Amino acid sequence: MIELSFENKLENVENTNGLNICYYPNFLGKKKSDLLYKRLHDDIPWQKYQIKLFGKIYDQPRLTSFHSIGNKNYDYSQIGIKNNFMTNDLRGLLKMIHKKTDYRFNSVLLNLYRDGMDSNGWHSDNEPELGNDPKIASITLGEERFFHIKHKKIKDLKYKILLKHGSLLLMGERSQTEWVHQIPKTKKKIYPRINLTYRYIY
Repeated sequence: MIELSFENKLENVENTNGLNICYYPNFLGKKKSDLLYKRLHDDIPWQKYQIKLFGKIYDQPRLTSFHSIGNKNYDYSQIGIKNNFMTNDLRGLLKMIHKKTDYRFNSVLLNLYRDGMDSNGWHSDNEPELGNDPKIASITLGEERFFHIKHKKIKDLKYKILLKHGSLLLMGERSQTEWVHQIPKTKKKIYPRINLTYRYIY
């Protein structure tokens, strides 16, 4: 797995087969990142959801909260997630993202990874309500975690990026239709991480 750790369009890297993501490690300054982390950690209505795998019920290894403009419904991982209003902090980040890209978003899924054992397995954000070719804007607050992405068909196409506190990762065209991604577990003793993934729900 190749580590990518610079700010540019990664599709320009040779032999990525059209991987279309951009990484901005300093999207937010440290002071603003620290403030947002504390406010979101304390004020967001975090929920623990369960998933069914092979006939058994398991707690998801993270806490979650979903927020939208216009009371959107989101059947994430076949879970009917409760919709919450978009707070001023979340709207402020949305405006900043819209200044950085032509992609447009109207909702955000927040995940709280409490320690290294909290994770998110290989998946694509490709639920029907996200449209035919979803785009995602992902902000990291708190602990740095590795983000892995691999091609669905070409097994040798695997990359990882260390997502830093205050960073923005934009996942563009074909990133959900041709690729899968994950936040793997780590045995290292680490602090919590908040991940905000903005998306457009039709």
